[in-house]
Amino acid sequence: MVSTITANTKEGTLSQGHKKVIFASSLGTVFEWYDFYLYGSLAAIIAKQFFSGLNETSAFIFALLAFAAGFAVRPFGAIVFGRLGDMIGRKYTFLVTIVIMGLSTFLVGILPNYASIGFAAPAILIILRLLQGLALGGEYGGAATYVAEHAPHGKRGLYTSFIQTTATIGLFLSLLVILGVRTYLGTEAFEAWGWRIPFLLSIVLLGVSVWIRMQLNESPLFQQMKAEGKQSKAPITESFFTKNGKIVLLALLGATAGQAVVWYAGQFYAMYFLTQSLKVDATTTWLLIAAALAIGTPFFIVFGWLSDRIGRKKIIMAGCLIAALTYFPLFKALTHYANPAITEASANAPAVVHADPRTCSFQFDPVGKKVFTNSCDIATAALAKAGIPYTIQAAPAGSLARVTVGDVEVQSFEGAGLSKDDSKAKGEAFTGELKKALTAGGYPEKADPERINKPMVLLILVILVLYVTMVYGPIAAWLVELFPTRIRYTSMSLPYHIGNGWFGGFLPTIAFALVAATGNMYYGLWYPIIIALMTFVIGSLFLRETKDVDITQYD
Repeated sequence: MVSTITANTKEGTLSQGHKKVIFASSLGTVFEWYDFYLYGSLAAIIAKQFFSGLNETSAFIFALLAFAAGFAVRPFGAIVFGRLGDMIGRKYTFLVTIVIMGLSTFLVGILPNYASIGFAAPAILIILRLLQGLALGGEYGGAATYVAEHAPHGKRGLYTSFIQTTATIGLFLSLLVILGVRTYLGTEAFEAWGWRIPFLLSIVLLGVSVWIRMQLNESPLFQQMKAEGKQSKAPITESFFTKNGKIVLLALLGATAGQAVVWYAGQFYAMYFLTQSLKVDATTTWLLIAAALAIGTPFFIVFGWLSDRIGRKKIIMAGCLIAALTYFPLFKALTHYANPAITEASANAPAVVHADPRTCSFQFDPVGKKVFTNSCDIATAALAKAGIPYTIQAAPAGSLARVTVGDVEVQSFEGAGLSKDDSKAKGEAFTGELKKALTAGGYPEKADPERINKPMVLLILVILVLYVTMVYGPIAAWLVELFPTRIRYTSMSLPYHIGNGWFGGFLPTIAFALVAATGNMYYGLWYPIIIALMTFVIGSLFLRETKDVDITQYD
């Protein structure tokens, strides 16, 4: 059935009241993304605060997993809040989600660290991350649906693109707050306790957001549908266990999965790559990322506007394909311009681990209990921790692993059976010898600020952000238009949050584990490349263009 909504919406104009509603919705969503992304921006510091009982490599991977935990539960939030939004209204979910998000973020700011309460600290932290993920799972679908149902026909791409800017603006805001606090307090104080301040500020944002959300009115389309008694009584069943379920699956694999990996590769993975792999100092990285976001963010709106004219599908598919084809040269260029000494040292004095391949483990220990004691694992862990690219060459079975850096050779050791003191002594001796060899080979401990070509690094980061704007700017309008009003909130939320929560959210963890396993600092890029190409193929073949769809249809 088709509804008869207000004439001004049909004719393509928006009242001042509707514009205010869209602004308020977008602003509240900015605050929610700010809360969510604080953790990602501070992952390295949080690893030291809450996972200090683990070795450094495992601690960082575990911190990334805690970050990803918030993404893992987003689909469940999408189901819970999507069902409520389709049954009782879009507006009510806003108040619930923002309160859960704001309080969870504030509690992270006052949570005692590992040194104070032991394993209870990371356990509580992960619970809070799960609550944040649930809240965000209900937020996006509601905001996108709410704005789209207020927007005039022919301008949905433009108006929903403002919602698309909120994630990047939230990240941008979190980086600015972190940078401001860090600069004011100094690095030492910030890492000791000042990192809590951005989390504590969320209580202020919570108050502002709740006030804003209280001013909102319900979607006029939902109000009319409810008045006619046409809203869904079982949105989960109708969304996923009817013919609509096929569209949900196609929307996941042919739209949101690729959009998600391009989004996270272009923003978060690029940030981690600069700080962890290229050893660029955090302040410089944050400034460059913030500048790239500031330059690129208006293009969310540009591509949203363009999608109203040429279609959503063309732009998103082009973004996935171009990103997949250019990630390797772009990230190699980042290395060349951000820390050229790594490229030079790798060419002049390549690091090679000579070991029996059967003794080399995939060093991914999410619970921090496994100890890697064989000589190959000790060697590769030391190189990975130092951010040194390396290769593994097969050695005779049973032989002790050794590392060559150019012409210099460093023997590893077997840690099994050693006492704690002996293991520590041998480890320090091995690390010291390896450090000397790496230094002699020209490998830097940190990126030399004088050799960072900041304009070129910024240019590459801007290009990566532009890919993000291509795939993300039109996605809300595309998802909204794929599903009928009565089940729109639920149907669009799940593929969006599985795509972004699972395919995108686990990207840093999967990518860095792949890098640690292979020694190839670019190997983690295969993950976003493969997913983006999958989306390009499935989306191009099986999803329809929707820019001219009438979204006032209930069924």
